Amino acid sequence: MIQVEQTPNPDSLKFLSQKILSKVGTEEFRKSNLKNIDIPFVKEVLNFSGVELILISDNFLTVKKDKNASWESLKPVIISHLNDYFEKTEDPILTDNKTEKKNDENETISRIKDVLDTKIRPAVAKDGGDIKFKSFDNGVVKVELQGACSGCPSSIMTLKQGVQNLLKHYVKEVNSVEAI
Repeated sequence: MIQVEQTPNPDSLKFLSQKILSKVGTEEFRKSNLKNIDIPFVKEVLNFSGVELILISDNFLTVKKDKNASWESLKPVIISHLNDYFEKTEDPILTDNKTEKKNDENETISRIKDVLDTKIRPAVAKDGGDIKFKSFDNGVVKVELQGACSGCPSSIMTLKQGVQNLLKHYVKEVNSVEAI
């Protein structure tokens, strides 16, 4: 059974599943990158008229639509597509981890990633989004906001008042946080 939740971003909805959707963590896919995507389920959803991006996590899928699309028409199609997928297979949509962890990252970056993974990502995931570490240089952490957080009106406030404050508290080397 698929449950649908609102997110703080009016152009994004979170579709919760009792089945595992991803065994490899959270991945975001954009319509603008469609030609480089080789996962049939993802390609099909991104080909729905009005869908801009999807974010797949362990037990939810977030869909961001363009401003002109209607949830009244998109929501049933997405739910039906998820149900169809799991009628045909028990396999998660994402099963192959293409990203490998770097062994040479320094201690500060490890601590930043730990705070992001344990304290920030779970809260962001509740709203249908994700936050990915991109870099750390001269006290500045650069992150990418994904899913419902991408383009959300409140994401800058969340970034500065939430993410930045938490990282500065737990990792003294952090001075600021920026979204890329």
